[in-house]
Amino acid sequence: MGISQEYAVRGMTCDHCVIAVTEEISALSGVISVDVDLVVNGNSRVSVASEHPLDANLVRVAVDEAGYEISD
Repeated sequence: MGISQEYAVRGMTCDHCVIAVTEEISALSGVISVDVDLVVNGNSRVSVASEHPLDANLVRVAVDEAGYEISD
């Protein structure tokens, strides 16, 4: 059974945004799946299932690489 973590991501507006964030987070070691609930002009919910707890800074960097920000 994996670990599930959720993040609020600001700035996503379309399916391309969802794909970019999903690809960047999926590249992290241990990630099993990424599910994005897109909220245009709001904070989208990103759920990540992984084999072990992920380092929050690594997730933040992955989201930043995709061009978006994790909301605090």
